[in-house]
Amino acid sequence: MQSPIRKRLLEAFTAAEGEFLSGQALADILQCSRTAVWKHMEELRKEGFEIEAIRKKGYRINKITDKVTENEIQLGLHTNVLGKVIHYVETVDSTQKVAHQLAQDGFPEGTIVIAEEQNHGRGRLMRQWHSPKASGIWMSVILRPNLPPFKAPQFTLITAAAVAQAIADTCYVKPEIKWPNDILLNGKKVTGILTELQAESDKINAIIIGIGINVNHTVEDFPKNLRSTATSLAIATGKKQLRAQIVQAILERLEAYYQLYIEKGFAPLKLLWENFEVSIGKKIIAHTIAGSISGIARGISEDGILKLEDEDGKIHEIYSADIEVQ
Repeated sequence: MQSPIRKRLLEAFTAAEGEFLSGQALADILQCSRTAVWKHMEELRKEGFEIEAIRKKGYRINKITDKVTENEIQLGLHTNVLGKVIHYVETVDSTQKVAHQLAQDGFPEGTIVIAEEQNHGRGRLMRQWHSPKASGIWMSVILRPNLPPFKAPQFTLITAAAVAQAIADTCYVKPEIKWPNDILLNGKKVTGILTELQAESDKINAIIIGIGINVNHTVEDFPKNLRSTATSLAIATGKKQLRAQIVQAILERLEAYYQLYIEKGFAPLKLLWENFEVSIGKKIIAHTIAGSISGIARGISEDGILKLEDEDGKIHEIYSADIEVQ
């Protein structure tokens, strides 16, 4: 875990917004000597940060690395809650598994678990999620809303809207959302979202939201059986992306949408989600546990349930399914 001094240092540079900070100003902020400030800056330099130091002006951080450690994410992060506590692990079985344990151990709302690599990443229905090292964003977010458990499915849609908008903001492409949790680019999956609960009968203790994004994968990085259905941000945009900046954008959007949800309910978030949704008004097949149903997707309810109209005009409410758009 990151030290309190390092956290205050990065917060100071974030607030400076690219301006120089003198050694004395940093010493005052950190309540340490200027020699200690120099040592912290050298440690950041060793981690790959590009640091400019000019006599009588001070220090400025010009460039971050393509890592997703606490330092890279918190430098430039503008949130009040999300990402203030970051649990970084280079290699992990599953960020969801770690986040569940941290939530049980009382870690605060907004804690994120993020890794360079997952050995056993998973998506919905316990499917494996391919998570190679240093290529994607593999993270889980802990939220603790004061809500009943039946509201939890809405957070999958809220997160999907936040992630889609963050990708649009940072990569200058417009993703599409396929209900309930797939984000697509050019018809191929680039992001999956997994929402899980720790709850009592009438109260949510924690929502654990897993987010997996294929960022800098090449086509060859995908197993052959996934190459026709999966893509990455780098493939779609033609260039590599800085993962930490995308994480920051996701956390900032998700915090804003979460606050909007608490203040105004799901209605405004439903509109934001529908701005990216790909299947409304189209013929789809919903593959459910009970069987498959085909018809026209007529949107979602205020609870996030998919409404499907079959050929007889009957509306089916779909709570969980794999959707095939025809």
